[in-house]
Amino acid sequence: MHATALCFVLLAACVSATGAYGEQDILGYEMGPERYKAACPDYRHYAMAPHRPLSKGPLSLPYQRPSPRCRTFSSPQVEKIIDDITSRMNDKDLARIFENAFPNTLDTTVRWHVDGKSGKSRRNGGNEFDDGGHWDGPQSFIVTGDINAEWLRDSAHQLAQYQAVAKQDKQLENLILGAINTQVEFVIESPYCNAFQPPPPSQVAPVSNGQEDSVHPAYEPTKVFECKYEIDSLASFLALGNQFHKSTGSKDFLHSRWYLAIDTLLGVLDAQAKPTFDPKTGHFEPNEYLFRRRTDAGTETLSLGGVGNPLNDGTGLIRSAFRPSDDATILGFFIPGNAMMSVELKRTAAMLRSVGKNKLAERLQARGESIEKGIWDHGVVTHKKYGEVFAFEIDGYGSTIIMDDANHPSLLGLPLLGFIEKDNKVYQNTRRMILEQAGNPYYMEGRAFAGIGGPHIGLQHAWPMSRLVQVMTSDNDDEIIDALRDVRSSSRLGLVHESLHVERVTDYTRSWFAWANSVFAQAILDVAARKPHLLFGTGAEPYEVS
Repeated sequence: MHATALCFVLLAACVSATGAYGEQDILGYEMGPERYKAACPDYRHYAMAPHRPLSKGPLSLPYQRPSPRCRTFSSPQVEKIIDDITSRMNDKDLARIFENAFPNTLDTTVRWHVDGKSGKSRRNGGNEFDDGGHWDGPQSFIVTGDINAEWLRDSAHQLAQYQAVAKQDKQLENLILGAINTQVEFVIESPYCNAFQPPPPSQVAPVSNGQEDSVHPAYEPTKVFECKYEIDSLASFLALGNQFHKSTGSKDFLHSRWYLAIDTLLGVLDAQAKPTFDPKTGHFEPNEYLFRRRTDAGTETLSLGGVGNPLNDGTGLIRSAFRPSDDATILGFFIPGNAMMSVELKRTAAMLRSVGKNKLAERLQARGESIEKGIWDHGVVTHKKYGEVFAFEIDGYGSTIIMDDANHPSLLGLPLLGFIEKDNKVYQNTRRMILEQAGNPYYMEGRAFAGIGGPHIGLQHAWPMSRLVQVMTSDNDDEIIDALRDVRSSSRLGLVHESLHVERVTDYTRSWFAWANSVFAQAILDVAARKPHLLFGTGAEPYEVS
């Protein structure tokens, strides 16, 4: 294409001639949808710069949604919620972040979706893909944002705020059903892995993570992006289906492939419940999962030749080699991940009983109850300052890690998981401990920002996600307002970052991180329902998505 013509095409996609929301077309210039899509800016770069129109609040925050024809999915119900919420919000800067963040997953991260109505799943305009019955029905590949791969955990959290409206929007319902079906294939293929490449029928090229990993069980790198075994990844797979069933009543995902994924998941739990040493003979028992990475960062690999530190017998807990931050566990019984798995196993069991699968339901229920008992018996310790608290990690021998990490599931977020009520004494003690530097080594506080961080980024970066979880687990108006204001003031590009330097918020990681944007949206919707006066003014009626 001639250079002048190419520039004109790019301008048509990138430049606003009218100044209206989302209108990025050159007036009077027409092009087909495929040419337009090809000219759409890469959102990795688009999110790094501010775009007009600016919000009417004192921060003048930018409008960061792509042009409607550059969006990867759209939902009329989602657009209605945006209008309903933002038109009522008094703080126009917070409203602008919600306007950008709530639809961010739909706008930017749906890399591939087929509705399943044309037989075998196929990419739009592509050829049919036959893989022995795999990939049938609706399929959806949801990337995390600036990395072109799908994390089981991230994608489940990214879609969570849309579950409540799926029943009113059949296309959105089909998208989430597709996400479940796609995760089914991922779990069957490589149940120990956390992040996946584009599905083969999508014809989207895989990408390399640039690492040198030695992993057992072995995986196919064209199908798996990274293979860090994290218990919360499998729990997130269960949560995606549980939320979908609760919101829509649909049983369309309860097919033979889903049941195979459940059986595969339970096999992982059985293997990872085993201790390091045989309790009868004392002999070392090799673990099914090993991970070694060539790295100079201790958090990126497992010690002792890829095994990790020893774990004792008789706890009822499940080993997790890595945390939701993708950092290695120090002591493998990761309490927040076990709590999430316990809850989701029991919820899945209830769903299975409703469709007459009582024997499988009993198996899941028993495992969920065993994990829950293990948490209360071994994961609650007495702290000399805070009293009875939840440990972050334990080994069953008496060793504990006392801290919390920003990534969810976390100790701070235990009530959001459904594991415990907010007013529980042990939780309140734990919450007090992890929200101050004296109790949590990864609570970061500086002149510009404060919050929980973690070893993933370093000792001067806190994660806005932690402040948003703090909002959703608090009943204190001042605490909620303070946290929302801090996140607002640190989101100068109109989107929520992964982490921020606590002394200067212009030093951040990831301008496009869809999971964090989803958590912001969930926090706003939570406050709108529980404490509407904080967003809409005195006497405001609750706003609930249903």
